[in-house]
Amino acid sequence: MAEVAIGIVKDKLVPLVSEEVQLLANVGTEVKEISEHLEELHSLLEDADKKAEDEGDNFRGGIKTWVKDLREVAFHIEDLVTEYVYHEEEQPPDFPQNGFPKCLGEIPSFLIFWCSRLIQRHGLGWKIREVKVRFNKIHQQGKNDGFINSIQYGSTRIAARNADPSNVVRSRLHQHLENEHEAFRSARDELVESLDKSSGCTIIPVVGTGGSGKTTLAEQVYNYVQGRFDCHAWVEVHKPYSVDEILRTLITELYELNKASVPGSIQRMNENKLVHTLKEFLKEKKYLVIFDDVWKEEFWGEIGHAFIEEHVGGRIMITTRHMKVADYCKRCSILVQLYKVKELPANEARELFYKKAFRPDGSSKDKNFEEWQGFLKSLGSELEKDVDLQHVMQIISLGYYELPYNLKPCLLYFGMFPRSQSIRSRRLIKQWIAQGFVKTEQGKTVEKVAQEYMDELIGRSLVKATSVDVTGKAKKCRVHELLHETILKKMEEINFCQLIRGSTSDQSGLRGITRRLSIMSNRLIDDSQRKKFSNIHSVIVFHEDKTIDAPNLDKLPEDIGELFDLRYLSVRRTKVKILPTSIKKLKYLETLDLRESFVYEIPADIVNKLSKLKYLYAEPNPELKKECFPGGLCGIEVQGKIDGLKELQKLFFVRADTGADHLVDDLSGFTKLQSLGIIGLRHEDGRRLFGCTKKMTELKSLTVESTSENEFIELEHMSSPPKELKRLNLSGRLKNLPKWFSQLQKLVKIRLNYSQLEVDPLDVLQTMRYLSELSIRYNAYVGEQLRFKVGVFPKLKRLYLIDLKKLRSLIVEKTALAELEELHIGQCPQMSEVPTGLEHLQKLKTLVFDSVKDDSFIYSQDFESVSHVPLVKFSYVDDGKKEWFNLRNLREFQGKS
Repeated sequence: MAEVAIGIVKDKLVPLVSEEVQLLANVGTEVKEISEHLEELHSLLEDADKKAEDEGDNFRGGIKTWVKDLREVAFHIEDLVTEYVYHEEEQPPDFPQNGFPKCLGEIPSFLIFWCSRLIQRHGLGWKIREVKVRFNKIHQQGKNDGFINSIQYGSTRIAARNADPSNVVRSRLHQHLENEHEAFRSARDELVESLDKSSGCTIIPVVGTGGSGKTTLAEQVYNYVQGRFDCHAWVEVHKPYSVDEILRTLITELYELNKASVPGSIQRMNENKLVHTLKEFLKEKKYLVIFDDVWKEEFWGEIGHAFIEEHVGGRIMITTRHMKVADYCKRCSILVQLYKVKELPANEARELFYKKAFRPDGSSKDKNFEEWQGFLKSLGSELEKDVDLQHVMQIISLGYYELPYNLKPCLLYFGMFPRSQSIRSRRLIKQWIAQGFVKTEQGKTVEKVAQEYMDELIGRSLVKATSVDVTGKAKKCRVHELLHETILKKMEEINFCQLIRGSTSDQSGLRGITRRLSIMSNRLIDDSQRKKFSNIHSVIVFHEDKTIDAPNLDKLPEDIGELFDLRYLSVRRTKVKILPTSIKKLKYLETLDLRESFVYEIPADIVNKLSKLKYLYAEPNPELKKECFPGGLCGIEVQGKIDGLKELQKLFFVRADTGADHLVDDLSGFTKLQSLGIIGLRHEDGRRLFGCTKKMTELKSLTVESTSENEFIELEHMSSPPKELKRLNLSGRLKNLPKWFSQLQKLVKIRLNYSQLEVDPLDVLQTMRYLSELSIRYNAYVGEQLRFKVGVFPKLKRLYLIDLKKLRSLIVEKTALAELEELHIGQCPQMSEVPTGLEHLQKLKTLVFDSVKDDSFIYSQDFESVSHVPLVKFSYVDDGKKEWFNLRNLREFQGKS
């Protein structure tokens, strides 16, 4: 954890000094010197974690104290430099332009401004020198006590070893699980079937999280099918490895298991000779080879050339935590069958749990609720005490240790959220950026880099996507409960975050310097504790139900503007009504989230000062009743011009019809916008709005809602739509769907509400070959029939047809909607029959008929055309109450009666 502790500060401080060195003047030399020391120490400390794990508490105890002192000094430096730059960037009062007498009147304010700046500069210089003395003392202590040399030596020694200590841990866990094979029988059968169906030389990457049972599953398959092959071998891929040693191990295993004499010269063979020997042995044989626990992405690229790919009998299984290992296999070979280790079915998981928890050789836990409830609450300490569980935790920790430095703080950030909490990926990404975890890369936005970080963590099986959007990207994600416990331990080691649980009486443990605070209780920290946390950069508050909000918060501190380094501010789901005027001091604020709060208007003179603001989310609490029409969205009112927000990338939802006459014109300067949501668009403003969107070349999401369901949205004024547009939501009356819709070839999601179109919209929309989700709702179409013609919408996965009062029939022709997985039909009172052609939708998983006319629809239909659909649901309203039926359960009931 040492390199994370120092690295986060270093990553922020070094570029800050290099960019602002002219501003820092006489104190720049001192800060730059310390920054260089931090850079040097960071490179030395990168392997400190591995050395600490390997050598135990003797090493860990001393270096932990040293790193703690070093970290606190680095934090002090960061605070001082940030404060100084903030004040240096303050502008002096403007001279008036209307005459010399006025200028004379402003001279005193200029003198006060420059005197205060000199005092700040002088005071900072002394503070920096004091901190420098302390820093140099700690740095020298690291040399005197041998920490620096020890870590540097440890790094070299670890890299040079032929076997990593993690290999021993894996071996222990493998022995620990070797008797649990029956728990994986369904997964085993699935993999065996893949092996049998394969043709040619097939590679099967088995991907799963640490401790998920990849090795156990592979071993079960190996033992079950090895008799079907002429030869077979199992190779553990240690870290680090050499290609020559992998080939020697494999050849030796194959020869010995085939009762053949291993070539005597094998130890002297180079790679080419080893490859030739292996190929000769495998020629005309049906073989099975398993490479266990591969970490290196390019593994198959280094090994694959040794196998005869055209051989019909070759089967190669690779177990790995890294999705990139599997992806690399796909790039190198044609025949690749990916297998992702799934969670055990409930009955098998329960069976395995009972076997381990209440094993015949004795158990320390009784079968009562109270004891197991206590175990759950003290899971962290139990994991440290129990020898068997320690092995599990060590395996899980390996994934963290193998992470590159830039991903470690991103993973640690999951510890700020409750265990098992699914978190919105976009929220995480924005907070990573605000915390300074994401490094900029040439040619990429910082958001793009952060998304790559998220994809990498998911690909390494450390983070699980619990829900995905129509493009396949993670909408919500979480970490496994045991990994969460590992993260909490790591966070505690470096004071990455302070956790507060329960009442204020539990706050006695608050200690040291920290940058982050996670409050998992109904009370905030009391006044006596606040001084301890004057340097906090991030606070997350959770309600008692673990939702990320503070429902009892009704106002922000008036002096919140003094937190000048704040990058992310959210009052989401709070009772806050007014933003303090001091918010305009937050020069570095990038995200302002007002969603579901009671803030319904913002003065422009406050927001316009936030020149670095990238994300402004505003969707007031529905209790305010500020929507334009029933079922519509709520938007925030902007009082005055906001043309100073040139860095805005996301802006939603703002009202265009109240107190914001300049709003539409201001949008012309927001050329970096990626998401825009406008509520209450008046008919006469359509031309100006769509004229602005021509300049928004980065626009990917657009939501437009008129002032009422009968107010027209003038789409014809958008003659040249944004070429990058992927999501389009339109609520309001449309004359037609304009021809330029056919240009939206990147569109993946479209919603039409209240459009009142008389012509079948599918005639225009069917040209969108990459559309994944289509919603036609609230009389968006007032015709009687919708027909999906042959081959249309080849990528569509979700289709919603809701509240179409005149729709009588829906027809799906062959090959239409080939990938459709969800179909929702609701509140279409004229539709009296099951749509025609649903038997063609072979990938349909969910079919919902919501609010059918009455239960006669359910009992009078022949549902043979949807017999292949796993879930078919119906609802109808009876005496004001909605009743739901599942087709499968309904048939079982009918069969019994």
